[in-house]
Amino acid sequence: MLALNADVDPNRCRTLGLAGSVALTVGGLTAGALPVRDALLPSSGRAALGVLCAYFGLVLLIAAWWWLGRAVRRPRPPAPRELLVTLAVWAAPLLIGPPLFSRDVYSYLAQGAMVDAGIDVYSHGPAHLGGPLATEVAPVWQHTPAPYGPVFLAVAARASGLAHTDLSAGVFGMRLVAVLGVALMIVFLPPLADRCGVDRSAALWLGALNPLVLLHLIAGAHNDALMLGLLGAGLVAGLGGRPATAAVIVALAALVKAPAALGLLAVAALWAGRLTGRARTVRATALTCAVALATTALVTAATGTGYGWLGTLSTPVSPDNWSLTSALGRLSGALLDTVGSGLADRAVPAWRWFGLLATAGAVAVLWLRRVPLGPVYALALSLLSVFALGPAFRPWYALWGLFLIAAAAPDGRVRRWAAAGSGVLAPALLPSGYPPDAMQVTLAVGGAAFGLIALYWMFEMSDPGTVHSRARVAS
Repeated sequence: MLALNADVDPNRCRTLGLAGSVALTVGGLTAGALPVRDALLPSSGRAALGVLCAYFGLVLLIAAWWWLGRAVRRPRPPAPRELLVTLAVWAAPLLIGPPLFSRDVYSYLAQGAMVDAGIDVYSHGPAHLGGPLATEVAPVWQHTPAPYGPVFLAVAARASGLAHTDLSAGVFGMRLVAVLGVALMIVFLPPLADRCGVDRSAALWLGALNPLVLLHLIAGAHNDALMLGLLGAGLVAGLGGRPATAAVIVALAALVKAPAALGLLAVAALWAGRLTGRARTVRATALTCAVALATTALVTAATGTGYGWLGTLSTPVSPDNWSLTSALGRLSGALLDTVGSGLADRAVPAWRWFGLLATAGAVAVLWLRRVPLGPVYALALSLLSVFALGPAFRPWYALWGLFLIAAAAPDGRVRRWAAAGSGVLAPALLPSGYPPDAMQVTLAVGGAAFGLIALYWMFEMSDPGTVHSRARVAS
């Protein structure tokens, strides 16, 4: 089969990925995260075809990315510019299609409208706004306050003005914000890789062309793109000898979404390396915190949204959320219930607290070993710990760590596991963003199976040995 050959044509990868993106977009037209007025019943024939088509395209896209990775690992990999052209080609259909794999973009717009209307988004959920925009928000988030910082809410307030007159324009506006974040990721990923001794093409393949970026940052329009773009910019500034500027930019990233605040650990470590004398780490930490707090105060005063987001950071932790710790908690609760224990209801909260403590322990150990790891790599593994052990699990949360692993991890097991994990997480959600039922899972598996059959047929037909043997049999 051609997939096993050492010679991989990047142009064919580009074409295959484009076919996958187009199929994803077409499937999303009937099975995506559509506005309520356009949504179809999951049992309808058109919606079923949409799921089949979307998963068919998803398999093609993942295969194209994985196959391209083989070319990147060759002695003469594709140039970064060639990879960026491929990314643009793969992303183009997703830019003009409906939201996919999540309805969070509607939550962003509703929260932006609440800011415009003077409603405290840190005290009320979108249901308090009412009207057609609030009805687009997923039921689980209707009554929950926003966990986002004032930087993102200010951006969302701007985009929501478009949604008042045209919901599609509002969605496109939020997608442009996400694309801006991805553009920042692309701009700062190569210099970050240079500073960490990683090949630029390898960094772009894993950190920018990653299917999770295409599916969730571009198609899903998640605000994690803006957070990661600013985080990358701040780390490049810190590595370039501008720690104060780095602290400002990383603080802005945290004011989009809180996990970026861990980046201040890297800034403090880099700042300490530029100081002399005793207690350098303590002084650098104090300086970093002072700059970050001053930035937070100025931005909060300018936006007028207040500090309520500090009390809403647990908003994503809903009873219906899945995570490693919540799954262990439910299993433990079920076992306790079978033996008649009265502690069954406490199992999930206990496991979530254990996960938080384990995360804190993992981060502490990583930063005690930051000298051999380097600050960027230590930060990448810290963010992956938050993703793996935290109380809320979303596939795009993996990008918090994967983006920096792409830039800082040496060639070896961690990079291979990061790539494999990306491929496994990519098909984890339905295009509609809703929980699946048995029929939709069957359709998704069927669409993926058709994709695998198409790949097998394509590889077999393009293998010269196979074609010649078939020609001999025919003669």
